Amino acid sequence: MAALCRGKHRWKRTNCLHVLTRNLTGNYDYDLVVIGGGSGGLACSKEAAQLGQKVAVLDYVEPSVKGTKWGLGGTCVNVGCIPKKLMHQAALLGTAVKDAQKYGWQISGPICHDWATMAEAIQNHVRSLNWGHRVQLQDKKVKYLNIKGSLVDEHTVKGQTKAGKEVGGSSIFIPGAMEHGLTSDDIFWLKKSPGKTLVVGASYVALECAGFLTGVGLDTTVMVRSIALRGFDQQMAGLVTDYMDAYGTKFAWKCVPKSVDKLSSGALQVTWTDTHTGNEHKDTYDSVLWAVGRAPETKALGLDKLGVQLKRETGKIILGSDESTSVPNIYAFGDIGEGRPELTPTAIKAGKLLARRLAGHSTELMNYDNVPTTVFTPLEYGCVGLSEEEAEKRHGKDGIEVYHAFYKPLEFTVAERDASQCYLKVVCERAGEQKILGLHFTGPNAGEVTQGFAMGFQCGATYSHLLQTVGIHPTCAEELTKVSITKRSGLDATVTGC
Repeated sequence: MAALCRGKHRWKRTNCLHVLTRNLTGNYDYDLVVIGGGSGGLACSKEAAQLGQKVAVLDYVEPSVKGTKWGLGGTCVNVGCIPKKLMHQAALLGTAVKDAQKYGWQISGPICHDWATMAEAIQNHVRSLNWGHRVQLQDKKVKYLNIKGSLVDEHTVKGQTKAGKEVGGSSIFIPGAMEHGLTSDDIFWLKKSPGKTLVVGASYVALECAGFLTGVGLDTTVMVRSIALRGFDQQMAGLVTDYMDAYGTKFAWKCVPKSVDKLSSGALQVTWTDTHTGNEHKDTYDSVLWAVGRAPETKALGLDKLGVQLKRETGKIILGSDESTSVPNIYAFGDIGEGRPELTPTAIKAGKLLARRLAGHSTELMNYDNVPTTVFTPLEYGCVGLSEEEAEKRHGKDGIEVYHAFYKPLEFTVAERDASQCYLKVVCERAGEQKILGLHFTGPNAGEVTQGFAMGFQCGATYSHLLQTVGIHPTCAEELTKVSITKRSGLDATVTGC
């Protein structure tokens, strides 16, 4: 998402192109033009408008290869956080129905899931959010333009009403992948069940999708080239995938797909190589979901012509601490920024802070340290701060202390559910006041648990602060206030008693 400030704007219409030309004469038509109507772009534009700026937002959704398209709101609203969490909830409800029988609920007949009913309800909710965003822009007098924006120079924006074919895509594709495969841009807008599904990739998006597909009763396999949840604490990643395996999700580890062929039956035959043995394997699926990462759409913005510096390996924009690019008047924030967390709340906050600085109302910069997040897999994983690996890298193995515990959620007891992967750990500096460097938690409602503890990181929380905190009983979160066994001790970290 790129933002430009303080410039004049006027329209020229030529060959279906809108051209916004801007200068610094002092006679401004727009103070801020935002390219991209995702969560961050909308937050920035609305904040700027509230501060008295005249603002325009350019947003255009390039349909996926499968033709999937959606409305205003960006990835999070349409093909990310919102539909993902709702489908995750659908899967959790399936587990809850099974648990309910242990709690005395009399449920007759087989339990089955109807994809079409779920999909329609979720898609209707997303459309209501699309409409809500348009209404908010109108109420705040932000001009919304459903066109594809690019930059001509640091004071000129070009808007194209009929978009071309350039799209930001995944970094690897194989024969048959694009014609026969789906991406996360498609999965949430399917009207019919995807059926037996192969998920290629092991990012949080891949595991979340595989988790809810398994949870609604679909035969689901995850194909992993190397490791799961790269960039996350790897002990926690192992617990997440171990739980998924027990939950029913299949894993093809150290495997790389070679081709996807559509058979006369309509099924998709996938050929892959086991990189450990070198052997080739084949199986058939109803759907293949590619979840190997998103590439930024920086090429379509015309940044190279302006001299905006990009990271060659990623294609993302290199930014200063104030979200500035290498070209005056052009700023960027959100997923498009190199090294920035690809998370909705950070984009929203960064966008609001940028708007305040550009309007002269603040000098506050976005703090990207200790940003909490949660992976909404069947067993949720929440974390904030450093992974154990990163803490050890920065402070040395003897410079950190790791407090940990295996616990059993009370809700799991009557339901007789396995809690082997319900685990928490607190990574601290070993010396001095034992400042907390990282906090990790797998278990029910991990996002709710982690959000609360994340505030402590902004206050310099220490291990003693954690112990001084009175827990709420009986909860999973209270186990963090009681954790006392260190990894270094080698003692059994299993929680006993209530």
